[in-house]
Amino acid sequence: MVVTADVHLPEDSELTVPEVSLSGPTLIAGSFHLGKYCEQANNEFMLCRFEEKDPRKCINEGKVVTACTMEFFRKVKKACLSEFNQYANCIDKSSGDFGLSHCRKTQGVFDKCMLENLNLERPGFGYFCEARVHDTKRPKPLPEPKIHYPDATPALPEDAEKKPARYGSRFYWMTE
Repeated sequence: MVVTADVHLPEDSELTVPEVSLSGPTLIAGSFHLGKYCEQANNEFMLCRFEEKDPRKCINEGKVVTACTMEFFRKVKKACLSEFNQYANCIDKSSGDFGLSHCRKTQGVFDKCMLENLNLERPGFGYFCEARVHDTKRPKPLPEPKIHYPDATPALPEDAEKKPARYGSRFYWMTE
C-alpha cells in the first residue's frame, strides 16, 4: 500500500484506550468465560476486520472489545476474586506450559463461583469452534471494483516471420 496525502491515518488520541494489563496465566484463567461474555463484541470486531480488510476502519469495534474485557475482569474481581486468583496461580505454577490439566479442582471452584454470582456458565468443549451466523447492524461494505489492466505487450501480427528455434524444441521427444 502506498501512503499518500489522501490516506487517513488515525491520530494518537483515536488509538489511546486503557490497556488490559494482566499476565498470561490470568488471561488464560479467564479466557473461556471472557470469550463467552464478550462474544458479541468480539464477533463484531472480527467481522469488521474480515470484511473491511483495513484495521483503521475497525478501531471503534476494537475499543468496544477492550472495554468489554475490562468490564468482565472488574466483575470477576468483585464476585470471585479469591477463586480466580487460586485458579490463575495454579495455572502459573503447576506446569511450565500453562497447562490446565493440573488445575481441574480450582477450575471447578472458579466455574461454580462464576455460575452462582455472575450467572455465566463455562462454555463446553468445542463451543468456540461451532459455526455461527453473526447478526450485525453495520452495513456490508461495497465490493471493490475489479481493476482491469490493459494488455501491456501487443501480440505479433499474424503475417510476422517466425524463425525456427535455434537449438531445437523444448519437447525433444516430439522432434525427429
